[in-house]
Amino acid sequence: MNQQSHMASYGQPQPGYQGYHQQQLAYDNQHMTGVPPPQYGPYNGPVQGYQQTAVPQGPLRTVPGSALPPTSIPPSTTAQQPVYNQYGQGDVHNGPAVPEQMQRVPLSQQYMSGNTLHSGSQPMPYQQYAPSLSHAQQLPNQMAHMQITGVSSNSASPVSQGYGPPASRPPTATSLPPVGPAAYSAPPQNVPSSTPQDNSLLQHPFPGQPSPVSTFSSPPTSIGLTGVNHPPSVGMQRPPTMHGQPLPGQPPSGPYPPQPNHRSLGPQPGMPGAIPGAPTQGFQMHPAPNQGFVPQQNGSFGQMRAPQPNYATPSTGAPNYSSQPPPQQKRLDPDSIPSPQLNELPTQKKTRHRIDPDAIPSPIQVIEDDKSNRGSEPFSTGVRGQVPPLVTTDFVVKDQGNASPRFIRCATYNIPCTSDMAKQCQVPLTTVIKPLATLPADESHPFIVDHGETGPIRCNRCKAYMCPYMQFIEGGRRFQCAFCSCVTEVLPHYFQHLDHTGKRMDYYDRPELSLGSYEFLATVDYCKNNKFPNPPAFIFMIDVSYNALKSGLVHLLCEELKTLLDFLPREGNAEESAIRVGFVTYNKVLHFYNVKSTLAQPQMMVVSDVADMFVPLLDGFLVNVNESRAVINSLLEQIPEMFGDTRETETVFGPVIQAGLEALKAAECAGKLFIFHSTLPLAEAPGKLKNRDDKKLINTDKEKTLFQPQTSFYNNLAKECVAQGCCVDLFLFPNQYVDVATLGLVTYQTGGSIYKYTYFQAQADGERFLNDLHRDVRKVIGFDAVMRVRTSTGIRATDFFGSFYMSNTTDVELAALDCDKTIMVEFKHDDKLNEDSGAQIQCALLYTSCSGQRRLRIHNLSLNCCTQLADLYRNCETDTLINFFVKLAYRSVLNNSTKTVRESLINQSAQILACYRKNCASPSSAGQLILPECMKLLPVYLNCVLKSDILQPGADVSTDDRAYIRHLIASMDVSETNVFFYPRVLPVHKMDIDSDDFPVAVRCSEERLSKGGIYLLENGLNLFIWVGMGTQHDLIQSIFNVQSFGQIDSGMATLPQLDNPYSKKLRSMVDAIRAQRPRFMKLLIVKQEDKMEVLFKHFLMEDKSSNGGASYVDFLCHMHKEIRQLLS
Repeated sequence: MNQQSHMASYGQPQPGYQGYHQQQLAYDNQHMTGVPPPQYGPYNGPVQGYQQTAVPQGPLRTVPGSALPPTSIPPSTTAQQPVYNQYGQGDVHNGPAVPEQMQRVPLSQQYMSGNTLHSGSQPMPYQQYAPSLSHAQQLPNQMAHMQITGVSSNSASPVSQGYGPPASRPPTATSLPPVGPAAYSAPPQNVPSSTPQDNSLLQHPFPGQPSPVSTFSSPPTSIGLTGVNHPPSVGMQRPPTMHGQPLPGQPPSGPYPPQPNHRSLGPQPGMPGAIPGAPTQGFQMHPAPNQGFVPQQNGSFGQMRAPQPNYATPSTGAPNYSSQPPPQQKRLDPDSIPSPQLNELPTQKKTRHRIDPDAIPSPIQVIEDDKSNRGSEPFSTGVRGQVPPLVTTDFVVKDQGNASPRFIRCATYNIPCTSDMAKQCQVPLTTVIKPLATLPADESHPFIVDHGETGPIRCNRCKAYMCPYMQFIEGGRRFQCAFCSCVTEVLPHYFQHLDHTGKRMDYYDRPELSLGSYEFLATVDYCKNNKFPNPPAFIFMIDVSYNALKSGLVHLLCEELKTLLDFLPREGNAEESAIRVGFVTYNKVLHFYNVKSTLAQPQMMVVSDVADMFVPLLDGFLVNVNESRAVINSLLEQIPEMFGDTRETETVFGPVIQAGLEALKAAECAGKLFIFHSTLPLAEAPGKLKNRDDKKLINTDKEKTLFQPQTSFYNNLAKECVAQGCCVDLFLFPNQYVDVATLGLVTYQTGGSIYKYTYFQAQADGERFLNDLHRDVRKVIGFDAVMRVRTSTGIRATDFFGSFYMSNTTDVELAALDCDKTIMVEFKHDDKLNEDSGAQIQCALLYTSCSGQRRLRIHNLSLNCCTQLADLYRNCETDTLINFFVKLAYRSVLNNSTKTVRESLINQSAQILACYRKNCASPSSAGQLILPECMKLLPVYLNCVLKSDILQPGADVSTDDRAYIRHLIASMDVSETNVFFYPRVLPVHKMDIDSDDFPVAVRCSEERLSKGGIYLLENGLNLFIWVGMGTQHDLIQSIFNVQSFGQIDSGMATLPQLDNPYSKKLRSMVDAIRAQRPRFMKLLIVKQEDKMEVLFKHFLMEDKSSNGGASYVDFLCHMHKEIRQLLS
């Protein structure tokens, strides 16, 4: 194929194209001769080896409601294989490897009707163009100037099953009926629309009529929806639009930028900045100064779109290309492009383009932008109300007076001054607090401050602790509280002179005056019964019923405990842990073990009266591991043998917790119970349960009962446990329903963790269980904790979310709190706030360390206050907002139907966005969806929450799984909920074996997966490696050690350890990802079109889900409709 400008006439048969090889820009950064090198890195190449199938030619038609391209246009072809990374095949869907590689072209030029293009006075920088497109191929770019309309309409989509070549769409004269609530339909073109039209909604001109000219003062931000930073000018004329309620706004007119998913137009006659003559091929664009878009992360050309929800599937086939000279460009109205087939269609049957997923806000783009903008510099906390980098960005924190975002994150860092303003915007005022968060090695841990026998310095009135916000007055003899303004005398031993700025001379020597986070040693006044506590204890309580022994659990656990006990938490540089341990086994009765160091063999004592539980021994039950090592090892060897022949299937559960509680009471210490349990407790005993699982209740008003405990016994038991400081960690190994909602209640209220291993088999699931157990036993933990949050005058903490118990309205009580647990706090106004003084928050956690030391950990944060809503919307954090919404929703399902909960979430989010549109955005057409820059991902993340198994369960999700997930989410931090609801998908075939960095993630959608690629998906609980059918054999050989796709064993749970760079890199990636998450993720290999692919696709959150959840595009349309209703 020669290198001249190709532009096929629309609707004509064209010869087929051969393969994808040509001397175009090679994908390994080698450029064609005579072409200036591009400013940015190479574009990822096409998929090779498509089949060519002829298709009936006709006008390219697309689905309604769209401003952007439906399918990708394949590149022209050549005879030389491009080399674009280690494994060239399948490099299709992800667009630029880094966001900055491509810039959209400037959009400030006007377009004119007729045959001429308006030339700008400023020449555009050199651009590399792919061959020019026919009118049919130009449609996607032309649609960028149209209103995306929001009235419902259904029509067939230009998508195609599978991963073959791009599809052309034959002429269609049918429109689909609306499908469910997610369908969006528009009135036919020849029927008067009942939708209110504004001046910007013009009818399409017919062929031969001039198109309206549109000018824009500045382009919108990076999305096809109008962005926030550059709203369109007031009163400008708009390009032609369809009937019906418009949806997201269009980008400005002029020479169109190449969509990242598509080929760019070839140079047009008279186009400014284009070099006359043969176009060079390639995909880099050089932006004009201060102009252009950063494209969304997306697929490249030549891909197949997967079928979209609610759209029919058109025929497959490849478009053909001719080498005819380009026709004159006439106008940019897609519905008026001359074509015999098009003109013969009845007017009312015209369809509109669906929204291109590449044109709507991309989570990957936002994440990558934040990494590049904020990942390199340390985040200093010295500035009040400063929004931190995203949780997905790896950054270093320097504590300069406010707590690190690893300890506290806010939904907004600029609080409304009045309650009226807060009600108006509906943005919740919340913080997520992780008091004992683990810090990276290069950040210093909170310093411990000892104020001696008098204890920590505090305000006399509100009891706030000394912090950087306290103002010293009268030469340092008094300080004014930042929270209640009360003046307190400075104790003589704490006195220090002030410098000329009013700061104490020892300001930088005292952590409590200069840092946001620190610890105080507590005095005896802060201890129960005015007595310093004893070191805590761990009690291991092992189910020895038939199921637990048959699965291999008991043998595996006893073997592991021999070595695990060497890793109990210890204080600082202590040689050994102060924690004592005890052992209990149980089925219908309980067996206690005396493992005193002076014994030659362990002694067993059986308590069969489970109705009145007591501990039969005190001395010798809780022991020091090192002293009793031999006896403990002997016991752990004997347990599997003692119960090896058991036929007992019934178990108790309530008495097990009671036994552990009584043991801790007798030892006068706090501690943790590790309970390993396998079945529903059906034996006669307190806390006996019955099987109440009933799938018929789903989506009814009684569904909420499935999340509620079936007896009050465990509620009362939880209160007793919290009072004693007895935390319960529960490891479940069920083969059927065990009522997690009830069994997990004590764990939930004592600050413990639940782990669930359904159908556990030691060989298949042992690695996951042992890793979880190791981390659970070893992690940093505080016992017998109480947390209180104080605020400055004007706001107060009103609501708390997490795994804890509250006996009053202010104190969060936790039997234990570990480094993974968070508490979410919601604030409300009780007075006006002052812009000058801002708002202060202080979190104080009183706890017992693993050595038995009583401590106070203090975290301080100061926020700005605003009288303008724009300031609030400029300083929000969507990830934290979603963390709040999901915890609010998951708590609400206890008392409301899931349908009600979903509707209230959508309503509140729509109110937040409508308030921004009404009060902060520049005036523009109601048809445009305008999102705040900080909240442009709110719709996609909210949709992920609404589609979750709690709020919209599929038929295959068990009641226990829903209760389990609900419990996990309650104490998740922001980074965990972020990846849980929008999983990370990494293209393994693009990994750079010479770099430590992961490849840039792709969006969470099936159409981003290439047939020739391998992808890793993780969400914090699940880890998949998906292998496409077209993956190159040598890559398969390097990773799986087999010759072909068909030989890959999808049952393997670990990757083979091979001595080649690809195997090593992938295994190190898997290890690094697992290390980032609090729970070990078992690896599942999924082959394309394998039966396991259904499970894998459940996690592709931008697509329509099998349980009826909307796709991202559909939900965005729905949100826009909700916002417009609120505005009207």
